[in-house]
Amino acid sequence: MANVFAIHSVGNSLVTYLSNSYPEPLRTDIPCQFRLLSSGELLATADLPAANTLSLYLYRVTMNEHLRNASRVNGLNDASVPLSVDLHYLMTVWANGAEAEHTILAWAMRELYLHPVLDNSALSSEALWGAGDFIQLIPAEMTTEDATRVWNALEPPYRLSVSYIARVVRIDADRGEESRPVVAARFSYSELEGER
Repeated sequence: MANVFAIHSVGNSLVTYLSNSYPEPLRTDIPCQFRLLSSGELLATADLPAANTLSLYLYRVTMNEHLRNASRVNGLNDASVPLSVDLHYLMTVWANGAEAEHTILAWAMRELYLHPVLDNSALSSEALWGAGDFIQLIPAEMTTEDATRVWNALEPPYRLSVSYIARVVRIDADRGEESRPVVAARFSYSELEGER
């Protein structure tokens, strides 16, 4: 479980992992940059990726359907139960030629197929991940309607893309000072008759 930097950490870690894994001779024959993009960067034409770039864009965050009610099972509102979310990414290739576009995408998809888990060693440290934390990366089907909505809302025209879900990102509540709950009690003192 991690802190509020967990969402950024997952995207940043995935981009770093792909960048570090990009092999020779592809590195020489089809050089590629790897970028984590924000909505603002996709809206600003000047910030669009250069040719031969694989970008990762977080287009949706959802509550994990299996863990969203975990705190309500026992009927108590337990603040220590983490927020569990799934991150929906659009992985896009920006290239001027079909060979580069297809090769970069095929390599990235194969890499995530062979290594679908980011464990603590691959996750960036700013989120303070625990020793047993890991994120699973699974391909997600994106309907034509959903893809059209995403690309119509953005400035650049459609680019070859695939979608992935990173799950489960568990975000802990901020830990305050550890203390026991306050218990109020009343004590009274009176003298018994006969004891004087």
